[in-house]
Amino acid sequence: MLDQLRQEVLEANLELARRGLVLYTFGNASGISRDQELVVIKPSGVPYDRLSAADLVVTGLDGKIVEGNLRPSSDLPTHLAIYRAFPAVGGVVHTHSTHATAWAQARREVPCLGTTHADDFRGPIPVTAELTPPEIDADYEWNIGQAIARRFQGLNPLEIPAILVAGHGPFVWGATPAAAAHNAVILEEIARIAAITLAVNPQAPELNCAWRDRHFLRKHGANATYGQK
Repeated sequence: MLDQLRQEVLEANLELARRGLVLYTFGNASGISRDQELVVIKPSGVPYDRLSAADLVVTGLDGKIVEGNLRPSSDLPTHLAIYRAFPAVGGVVHTHSTHATAWAQARREVPCLGTTHADDFRGPIPVTAELTPPEIDADYEWNIGQAIARRFQGLNPLEIPAILVAGHGPFVWGATPAAAAHNAVILEEIARIAAITLAVNPQAPELNCAWRDRHFLRKHGANATYGQK
């Protein structure tokens, strides 16, 4: 079971590199075995073109290393906080992809301006509050996870599987590591389209709720009609 998860996490990390969402050793992907309460994550500072399944680090939900000789990603505490906050999540991705990061640095949510956005995100991509100096000085990465959890109070993390950490960049998730990587790719594209749209028309309105929900639910609702059975 864990061997399969290792392969899934490896593939998710490599997908980020293939899609141009990461440079050098930026970013990371992880996956969780809920039955075993174990997380598999990219090791810190290992280039994607040298990454293998054997390099991946396995930890418990307490962050203690169970398998692996390398240090886990420095973002591990944020991944763990997301897994704890959102029990249905099976994979988490962090990138510094250009357009999504630009919105994070601008401290602006990505508005839902059209159906391309609504196909995978049922509303704007939210932004966290700024971390305070004490939050940055102590347990920084864990506190990022807590800021994410606080921002999602009243929101459904499965309907909006992404967030922008103010001044930092995006964290994205899904039911599996592959789904998380897929959502990260889509997030970068809708962030790019939104920036272009608002450059063309700064007063472009958000998509109305009926149109937004129609597109989201036809792909993700209980009675979804998109694709093949």
